[in-house]
Amino acid sequence: MPGTETNELLKAMVPLFRIRPVIDDSCRFGGSWESLHAPNGRGWAQFHMVTRGSCLVERPGLSSQRLDAGDILLLPHGDSHLVRSRENGLAGRISTEIRNGVRERTTVEAPADTELLCGRFLFEMADDNPLIAALPDEIVVRTAGKPHLERFRHLLVDIRWELDAGQVGAEIVAGDLARALFVMMLRDHLADIDSGNHTVSLLRDRATARVVLAILNDLARAWTLEEMAAVAISSRATLVRIFRRRAGIAPMTFLSDLRMAIARQRLAGTSDPIAKIASDVGYASESALSKAIMRRYGMRPGALRMAEPGRDNDRDQRLRAG
Repeated sequence: MPGTETNELLKAMVPLFRIRPVIDDSCRFGGSWESLHAPNGRGWAQFHMVTRGSCLVERPGLSSQRLDAGDILLLPHGDSHLVRSRENGLAGRISTEIRNGVRERTTVEAPADTELLCGRFLFEMADDNPLIAALPDEIVVRTAGKPHLERFRHLLVDIRWELDAGQVGAEIVAGDLARALFVMMLRDHLADIDSGNHTVSLLRDRATARVVLAILNDLARAWTLEEMAAVAISSRATLVRIFRRRAGIAPMTFLSDLRMAIARQRLAGTSDPIAKIASDVGYASESALSKAIMRRYGMRPGALRMAEPGRDNDRDQRLRAG
């Protein structure tokens, strides 16, 4: 994507992100291990930064993601997910100590060969920000061998120091640093023309951006092509042409895909009733949504949740045999 388009999109999106950081875990794992992360609820993003070794991240209904040293994974919608070793087998015991409010997790029997720093971002006023829903399910920044690695690491260390020190203004400073870290990750993602996110692609054009934001603000509405064209201030043929050029799909296909994506986000990231999710994203019934989810992801809505609901506050991660 041209630099000018990246700059314009960032200028439009960044002021809407007010972020509060939480550093949760410093992990040193070895051998076979796995860590199940429950959904955090709406407005929470989760991240994992691999500073040594490698691991796999699995999310319900989606393919696994490999992370190597220098990689940072951001899950903007706080999905339930499993982080595990690349090797299979019976997991060893993991000890946990709390130091300065951060959990330090270490495998006992096996020497550590993988290290991660894990935490969360809270998007304040998330319900009033439709662009948060437009963010992709995951953002992966590959920094190995690049100056990005030390920049990201220093930002995370500074955020943790501010939160631990508790000095006057610490939350403001930590929040600004977290916002800077998030913007850097978002910038890298937007600069990748192969990111494959249709919503982000459509936000780069003024006409289609109006349509995307209108749909996100009223997803339950029974949208027609005529109504979309009116929002875009264009003819139906012109709107279809722009959608195909920007995203490679027709407007009504985009609408269907967006409803599916947000339903999956809600299922994996909240404990909201399935019937409410169906209504909110524009499905006539829970049964209709269940059938659509099954066709798209090959599993029932309940299976997409993977982790137990109701664990938002303490995020007690279950570490168990792999």
